[in-house]
Amino acid sequence: MDTLSYKTVSANPSMIQKNWVVVDATDMIVGRLASKVAIMLRGKHKVNFTPNMDCGDNVIIINAEKVRFTGKKLTDKVYVRHTGYPGGQRFATPKDLLVRKPDAVVREAVRRMLPKTRLGAKLYSNLYVYAGSEHPHQAQSPKTINLNELK
Repeated sequence: MDTLSYKTVSANPSMIQKNWVVVDATDMIVGRLASKVAIMLRGKHKVNFTPNMDCGDNVIIINAEKVRFTGKKLTDKVYVRHTGYPGGQRFATPKDLLVRKPDAVVREAVRRMLPKTRLGAKLYSNLYVYAGSEHPHQAQSPKTINLNELK
């Protein structure tokens, strides 16, 4: 046999088809939700996945305030940020963060699972997180999916 029967095809912008999906985060564990959403944002669930292209879907997460943590992470886990000023280190637990900014916990979990590059920043812009069950993206006619049915 002189030729290969299969060839690797890299996706280009004309081949990429981006869909809009809605994920309900009610009673889902934060890490498991974030890892599956990061895979969808990256496009790894599609057959024409290309590592250097944005081939993922636009993901809308609703009911972000109803996520749950396993074990004692709700009180023992600590998010650290820095204001940029000397002595400006700030600490917050998920319990505090869910009260102040209910969608920040899910946003941060997904952001940390994406690549730390310009492509990762572009992928992160395709994520929309809302604390309640309403979202302003009805015009895109998003498809509701159940993440538990995905691999």
